[in-house]
Amino acid sequence: MQSKSGRPIVGVMWMLLTGLCFVAVTGIVKYVGSNVPAAQAAFLRYVLGLVFLLPMIRPIIAARLTPRQLGLFTLRGLVHSGAVILWFFAMTQIPIAEVTAMNYLNPVYVTLAAALFLGEALPPRRLAAVGFALLGAIVILRPGIRTIEPGHIAMLFTALGFAASYLIAKIVSGEVSAAVVVGMLSVTVTIGLAPFAWAVWITPTLTDLGWLFLVACFATAGHYTMTLAFAAAPLTVTQPVTFLQLVWAVTLGWAVFGEAVDGWVILGGAIIMASVTFITWREALARRKITPAVQETKV
Repeated sequence: MQSKSGRPIVGVMWMLLTGLCFVAVTGIVKYVGSNVPAAQAAFLRYVLGLVFLLPMIRPIIAARLTPRQLGLFTLRGLVHSGAVILWFFAMTQIPIAEVTAMNYLNPVYVTLAAALFLGEALPPRRLAAVGFALLGAIVILRPGIRTIEPGHIAMLFTALGFAASYLIAKIVSGEVSAAVVVGMLSVTVTIGLAPFAWAVWITPTLTDLGWLFLVACFATAGHYTMTLAFAAAPLTVTQPVTFLQLVWAVTLGWAVFGEAVDGWVILGGAIIMASVTFITWREALARRKITPAVQETKV
């Protein structure tokens, strides 16, 4: 059997496809966002995606979750629900490229939180990389030079929410199977989004429902191809490929939505992605994995 490091091209190809799937998600959400409120769109994305949950029902029942595990899954569902709503909202407020670039902050927040709450080491080099990533965020936002929109604030909290969700997943992943972790997230987030969706509910058209089902399909496909990429090659090979997602997001925003190409956003995203790649490389040298790939904290 070939080792992970023996199939880097396969891993890169799967990660390229992963990036295209998630860019499709952002593009569809951007398009539907003008018709359906953010909370409702997020809820419908998860409800329509429950069809993919069917194979996970049996493992969830067989897991016999403890009260502690149920509490952790509930907390993760609440945090993730808030992050998803904010992400859907941000998509309606700011360009796709800016949402994509700021999403790169998720692994950086995970690194900081792992050091603060899980006792993970944060040596000077990794701390410097975190600092450069935050500098990249400043390059994107350029406070005092440009207007910071509500969508930018929403993305900052989105990244925090997804980071918290990932850390809880890391805690329970050593206790239950991956199918249970994924399945419980789908169930708890669907329930968590329900009251927010009800508060702003409008009757969606069949066309909107069709688009949101496509969001669920592309999101599921993206997570699946990402898993295949991780199986084929190490993160140090696949992580840099995720930067191309920003290139595709810029192209999509310009070609489909008429959004201007902002070189500062690309530069800031490149700085953040370089920092995340460095952190991933350092963790690979230490033979451990704390920092997630960017796609692991997606909707």
